[in-house]
Amino acid sequence: MKLSSLVLAALISSIGLSAHAEGRLDKIKSTKTISLGYRDSSIPFSYLDGGKPVGYSKEICDGIVKALEKQLGTELTVKQVPVTSASRIPLIMNGTIDLACGSATNNAERQKQVSFAPTTFVTATRFVSAKADNIKDLSGFKGQTVTSTAGTSNIKWLAATNAKDNLGMNIIPSKDHAGAFLTVQAGRAKAFFMDDVLLAGLVANSEDPSKWVISDEALTTEPYAMIEPKDDPEFKKAVDDAVIAMIKSGEIETLYKKWFESPIPPKNINMNLPMSESLKKALANPTDSPDPAKYQ
Repeated sequence: MKLSSLVLAALISSIGLSAHAEGRLDKIKSTKTISLGYRDSSIPFSYLDGGKPVGYSKEICDGIVKALEKQLGTELTVKQVPVTSASRIPLIMNGTIDLACGSATNNAERQKQVSFAPTTFVTATRFVSAKADNIKDLSGFKGQTVTSTAGTSNIKWLAATNAKDNLGMNIIPSKDHAGAFLTVQAGRAKAFFMDDVLLAGLVANSEDPSKWVISDEALTTEPYAMIEPKDDPEFKKAVDDAVIAMIKSGEIETLYKKWFESPIPPKNINMNLPMSESLKKALANPTDSPDPAKYQ
């Protein structure tokens, strides 16, 4: 009986190791399905237009899927899964999604839990507030209520800065970017702290863009990339190779012009945001580094 128990334990252990050893690429090949996480209001990276996910990051992920299909020699069914800033990393970690396609900051803290594809955008934390309030810097929010999106690097930075500088701000966590901006529009918060490009998209699509102003000072530097599972070198290489191929072919630059320098749905508004020198540097030498200094 003791020998049988040992054999059974070894068998269970073997099954567990086998299941653990199966990477995302194996799973995708066997199921012929890949699950992509999308955001519903991260304009112009990943958002809904007529109920369909669209955007710069969404199209980069579409390019990754095509490359994986070629590598695996099979057509893949793409499962679209809605995610939020707070849920995307847990959903990558538990296997619900294979890639998060949105506006995700690559930083050292997150790299303890997940990996990132090569950088495809570089932004900075700023704030949007009412032009009439004429608030120029953080000191103007002392004792005021502000907001940022839950689960983002921005809200963590905001909370740490609030404590460090003794600003006494009341910080409201919002579920998503659209909700955070709505909180400011409704007068329940004085400002929304977020990546400047997302703020620009929300302002451009608002009813009266002239009422809002985005701060001049860059408070942080943020490299963006698609989120990948951690400790899965085979899948990471396949995804990274696909992104690098899109960079070298000029496809990323073409997508950039489409989403940042041309009219985009649903209102055909042009963000008129030329590619930054930081992003040009990142595309010239593709990197998945979380170090802001690499992009300055």
